Amino acid sequence: MTTTTTYAVAGMTCGHCEMSVQEEVGELEGVLEVSADHATGQVTVTSAEPLDRAAVAAAVEEAGYTLT
Repeated sequence: MTTTTTYAVAGMTCGHCEMSVQEEVGELEGVLEVSADHATGQVTVTSAEPLDRAAVAAAVEEAGYTLT
């Protein structure tokens, strides 16, 4: 069973921003797919199991942005 969750991310303004977030979040254990969209300020994550919000927030911060 997979879980898909959408998070709001502040600070993304371009495609490079999206790629940075996708790369960092994609490294989390159990992540199957990541899609970031700077226009909506959202990142959607599909994972094998529910992810810890703090882990997602830390990955987004590592990319230079903030989970809101």
